[in-house]
Formats: sequence, C-alpha cells, structure tokens
Amino acid sequence: MAYAQQDIARFNQSGLKARFQQLRDTFEQRAARRAVFHRTVDELQALSDRELADLGFHRSEIPRIARQAVAEA
Repeated sequence: MAYAQQDIARFNQSGLKARFQQLRDTFEQRAARRAVFHRTVDELQALSDRELADLGFHRSEIPRIARQAVAEA
C-alpha cells in the first residue's frame, strides 16, 4: 500500500502536472498562432485589389501569406 501511494504521489508531482502544463502551453501557443493568422488575413482582406497588386500579391495568395506570417512569428 505504501508503494502505491508513493507511486501516485510521484506521478502527480512529475507526470500528470507536467503533462497538463505542457497541454496548456500547447493550447496557448496554438491560440496565439491562430490569432496571428486571422489578424493577417483580416488586414490583407481589407486592402483593395489595387493595393494588393502594388504589394505584388493576388487575393488568392492571402492564406499562404498568413501561414508564412505564422511560421515567422
């Protein structure tokens, strides 16, 4: 019985808590990347076709540009 309690305590201290923290960190990172993606898409969608052309982009390239912005962030 003592061994089982020690194993549970060790699991809670190192394994379970660390896993939940890692999961939480992963969710926060993904949420931040999603926010960058959506903000980039929104900003580029707000531009006219002429403004996009001046930048050298076509409207169909907006998702690719947003993914690049996420990769660089």
